[in-house]
Amino acid sequence: MKRIVLLTAIFFVNLFASLDIGGYYNKEIEILRSLEIDPSFVTNPDYAKIKNEFKRYQNSSFFDTKSDSFIYIPTIKRLMSEARVPQVFLFMAMAESNFSLHARSHKKAVGLWQFIPQTARKFGLRIDEYVDERKDPVKSTKAAIRYLKYLHAKFGRWYLAALAYNSGEGRVARAIKRAGSDRLDVLLNPRKKYLPKESRRYIKKIITLALIAGDERYRLKKDFDYILNRGSAYSLAVVKAAAGDTLYDIAEAIKMDKKILSELNPHLKYGFVPPYAKRYDIYIPYLKLADYKSNYKPTDKKRAFIVYKVKKGDSLAKIAKKYEISYKIIKDFNNKRSNRLKIGETLIIPIPKKSKIVYRVKKGDTMLKIAKKYGVSVAKLKKINDKKGTLLRVGERLVIIN
Repeated sequence: MKRIVLLTAIFFVNLFASLDIGGYYNKEIEILRSLEIDPSFVTNPDYAKIKNEFKRYQNSSFFDTKSDSFIYIPTIKRLMSEARVPQVFLFMAMAESNFSLHARSHKKAVGLWQFIPQTARKFGLRIDEYVDERKDPVKSTKAAIRYLKYLHAKFGRWYLAALAYNSGEGRVARAIKRAGSDRLDVLLNPRKKYLPKESRRYIKKIITLALIAGDERYRLKKDFDYILNRGSAYSLAVVKAAAGDTLYDIAEAIKMDKKILSELNPHLKYGFVPPYAKRYDIYIPYLKLADYKSNYKPTDKKRAFIVYKVKKGDSLAKIAKKYEISYKIIKDFNNKRSNRLKIGETLIIPIPKKSKIVYRVKKGDTMLKIAKKYGVSVAKLKKINDKKGTLLRVGERLVIIN
């Protein structure tokens, strides 16, 4: 893992290389304007506090946290540019998660952009037994962009969109109503407390990180040529993989370390493409794209997978019989040295695709209707899917083995 200073440095080079403005003061104004904050905010006492915090971060080990996330910067920067979202929001990701795809909050927010499940699904991210796309660096960024643009359309200012992203639309709307103003200097008033302390610090932190990025003296302390070249070399390529393909097989095909490929695809919970997806996005280093095009072939092993949680009374032999597969295959596939199982343990069960169907329940479906359609008994359907009764939910997935 590389130190987060690499990530920060790439921000510095890419974010401000194109700014043709004289003097650091002008850079400060540019940062404020990109968030649609009135430039007069530089004379506000709150801004002076931000500047003091900026100096503290400069002289601290704030950027010494380990991270490999710098490889995502070129892709995320491009997505924001295409969507015409201010690139200062790169620092929002740092403020949200310290730029970690694995970040998790006590409120069940996950990933780079710290989506809770409800908001994630609202903006197009899938969360199920196979994937958590809040950890997908590209899809989560696209969702964050959609969310920010939605909030900007609602509140009319980018800084208000950032505040609403952090504290919620309702809270910001109530704060504006109470304050009788949407000006940042008014909303940040520490005595009136229109917004929670966490939200007030949040917008300040985004500005602080952007100020550090705009400080040429700070940037010159780093070896930017080396860092920028690494950033370019490790930019991501998006490729399509077939249902059932494993990251292990893909890594073998493109001659790269499976662990590294897994780190690039943390949204795949168990290291394989979901069985319901005909084609699914996988991320590889751009330098491996030629190898992928030349060597990757969709799996001919005709595998699909079931995620199974061990229950009381289970054994490898019992599970293997249930899914009509050798217990040795289950054992090998899950890297188990012994036959012992723990209640709650997760097993990946590989099943021949030709004998397996993953069916999504639709309105009007019944267990009997589905069983008849696929020529299986209701009893077998219940057994395979660990269902005690016949009640179904619309959208629920049933595994059907003929």
